[in-house]
Amino acid sequence: MFDTIKETICKRGIAMSVYQFNVTQMNGEEVSLSKYKGKVLLIVNTASKCGLTPQLEGLEAMYEQFKEKDFVILGFPCNQFMMQDPKSNDEIMEFCQLNYGVTFPMHQKIKVKGKDADPLYKYLVEQTDGKKIEWNFAKFLIGRDGELIERFPSKMPPSEFIDQVEKVVIN
Repeated sequence: MFDTIKETICKRGIAMSVYQFNVTQMNGEEVSLSKYKGKVLLIVNTASKCGLTPQLEGLEAMYEQFKEKDFVILGFPCNQFMMQDPKSNDEIMEFCQLNYGVTFPMHQKIKVKGKDADPLYKYLVEQTDGKKIEWNFAKFLIGRDGELIERFPSKMPPSEFIDQVEKVVIN
């Protein structure tokens, strides 16, 4: 269905971007990503019980450093990789806040791979030549125009790509 929608949109000459997608915040409110037009986004699938979970600390530091320059991190918990986020949405949010001081927007748990993957993630994967999400903490840097700029691998901590984020945020 997603491919059909995208083909229809492209045939009509309407450029797709992340702004065409809706997401559900932790409080259950559905919002359009168009509310972030003009901002730089970093979209990341998270997990609470993963060896990479400490990246939340680096992500929060990055968010704090650049949020006043219209930079936003959007976290999407996922339980598809060795069941590393089995908790409820409320428990996930509490864990992230208490253990890592997360203040960037977190969203309800989603699927990021397979036939039931969230449409946003289907789009992001398609934009990276169909390279599937292999693990928790895959990161997608989105420009102010809503277009994908870069994909960072799961194992790459925020400290290793902060310079690239800074260039996009400052320009």
